[in-house]
Amino acid sequence: MEPDSSTVPKNTLTDILFVLFLRLIAIACFWLGLQYWAMLVGYSLGGHARFDLLALPWKVAGAGLAVVFPVAALGLWLTVSWGPVMWVLAAGGQGLMYGVWPEIFGSNPLIMILHACVAVIYCLFRVLLWQEKRRRRQQQVMVDLP
Repeated sequence: MEPDSSTVPKNTLTDILFVLFLRLIAIACFWLGLQYWAMLVGYSLGGHARFDLLALPWKVAGAGLAVVFPVAALGLWLTVSWGPVMWVLAAGGQGLMYGVWPEIFGSNPLIMILHACVAVIYCLFRVLLWQEKRRRRQQQVMVDLP
């Protein structure tokens, strides 16, 4: 015998768009991770940015971001709670590189703007999802019987 109604709530449009947004950012993070790996192993930039040829700040930043970006991509793709945290670490690392120490790493305002836009859109999604959850909770029937 089948139950009358499903106990699993249906995903709203906001839920679906949020997952799509996270997966698009995951693809971008994976691409950035691949770019750092290509740089470190000498595949890109004509081999001039291989790990053994880099200055110490670039070695630290490049190796760190080559690991953190793919891990963030995995977490974002799976939509687990640690995915956005790893993205914040990766974006913060690039923010420090290009915003605080541009004399060492150069300037890249485009990546800074893109990370800021992603952060703002993520916060907007979280607010919308919180409002939907609150609205759903208010619509539920409360039973006050002991």
